[in-house]
Amino acid sequence: MILPLNLGEKSYDIVIERGALKNIGSYLKLDRKVLILTDSGVPCEYSQCVKSACKQGYIVTIPQGEASKSFDNYKMILAQMVKYGFTRTDCVVSVGGGVCGDLGGFVASSYMRGVDFYNIPTTLLSQVDSSIGGKVAIDFEGVKNIVGAFYQPKKVVIDSDTLKTLDKRQVNAGLCESIKMAATCNRDLFELIEKSESLEDDIDEIIVESLKIKRHVVEIDPTEKGLRKVLNFGHTIGHAVESDEKLGNLLHGECVAIGMLPMCSDDTRKRLEVILKKYSLPTQINSDADTLISYITRDKKAKGNNITVIYVDKIGSFEMRDIEITEMKDYINRGIL
Repeated sequence: MILPLNLGEKSYDIVIERGALKNIGSYLKLDRKVLILTDSGVPCEYSQCVKSACKQGYIVTIPQGEASKSFDNYKMILAQMVKYGFTRTDCVVSVGGGVCGDLGGFVASSYMRGVDFYNIPTTLLSQVDSSIGGKVAIDFEGVKNIVGAFYQPKKVVIDSDTLKTLDKRQVNAGLCESIKMAATCNRDLFELIEKSESLEDDIDEIIVESLKIKRHVVEIDPTEKGLRKVLNFGHTIGHAVESDEKLGNLLHGECVAIGMLPMCSDDTRKRLEVILKKYSLPTQINSDADTLISYITRDKKAKGNNITVIYVDKIGSFEMRDIEITEMKDYINRGIL
């Protein structure tokens, strides 16, 4: 299946097909120098599969984890591209989760003021969320995604067969992004996830329906000026949870799970808690409101003393609320601590 993303001159296709990785040369323009970025947690055969389809492929492997989205790795990858004589007609291909996609996309956006970028997301989280939309970034001074750009890929290829090598916790954490989008925009998708008896059987439909939601939002608001803020449901508090070093063992999707709960009505919260527990996602953390507020004040969405948050009253709908950051303490204290 091909989902076109219509962004004028920056339009591109999202290919969703089981087994697509084995035929990657038919989807991507690889008859040039290709920097293939992957991480230590991704099966090496995935990047080797891409390299075998390249005219000149160079694999760079970074350590698994959010800490790899750093200036040091950014500079290291650029140095490799200079070393091997990459030009503006060459490209970067990310093979892995959101870390590889964010870092690889940021490298591509800045090398020689921009080279082609392809994304092959291999985790459910990246397949339904970070692979689409063009937000690329690295972390700095302990703040997630604080340095970055909007840079659209030339193509995204999603092969759900890659999910078979993930452990259940990773898959469930990625599913949280689909739950997030369903809660705000698609009641039917929420109910599919809520009632699913076999996630493996339903996963392709979940991926496609999640991408349709994000595609609609990104086409209307590619640079997050208005509607795209809906995708931040759960992320304002979630990113703060992710930045809290005391909670460093939580995955991104697990942090989003926590972040959604204070931002909804009591009835919606009850349904969310049930679905999160069904997929072994957390509903409480051991932190304190003041620590989380200190990170929220540095959130990119903060404007002075105010921040826009997404609130869900009923599943399938949302509202944007502009609140003072100090008010966030009341939301945070609503049962997640």
